[in-house]
Amino acid sequence: MKKTLLLLVALMIIGFYFTGCSPKTKYDRRLKHELASGVRADSLFMGFYFGMPDKDFYTRCWELNKKGLIKQGGNNTTVEYEIRNELRYPCVMNFYPSFVKGKISEMPVRFVYSGWAPWNKELTSDKLQIDILNWYKKSFGDEFIEVEHPEKGKAFVDISGNRRISIFKEDELHVWAVFTDMLVKQEKPDSSKFGTNPIDNLKDLK
Repeated sequence: MKKTLLLLVALMIIGFYFTGCSPKTKYDRRLKHELASGVRADSLFMGFYFGMPDKDFYTRCWELNKKGLIKQGGNNTTVEYEIRNELRYPCVMNFYPSFVKGKISEMPVRFVYSGWAPWNKELTSDKLQIDILNWYKKSFGDEFIEVEHPEKGKAFVDISGNRRISIFKEDELHVWAVFTDMLVKQEKPDSSKFGTNPIDNLKDLK
């Protein structure tokens, strides 16, 4: 899973340059401008944020679990949240952050419609990607940049200060939204990305 996600993110970013090889592409200019602004945009969702200590992350998960809002994801490797009202159709999102120096530096989130079936064209990742994009525009602002990846098709990126949000399709079922703190992304993470190892701290979530 880790290698697949890393490859998808890398391919998406490389794909930016197929849409404009100049370093002065819209993405490059936006990234440089936002990083130079000095603005920090650390907010993610559900009370999670960039720089959140791992201990606080687990505490927050326990709080949300006690309220019945989240539960343990598949194979004890993710946190699962059922989206009932935010999108057009019920959806499941799974997430687990990467930590650098014991603090959240990236949050990969994987989505799939609950009722997906090969014959239901309304529940494909094409529809889901736009559904998530519209939801995130309401939450994070309407400044997402559309890029065309040579293999993955349409991807959408927003950069606000240090926070980059990348929305792209994995296959016919799944869509990723990856939140990255661009000021620390180049550092080696303490933990493996998205579900490579069981989350022992969350093993009792139900």
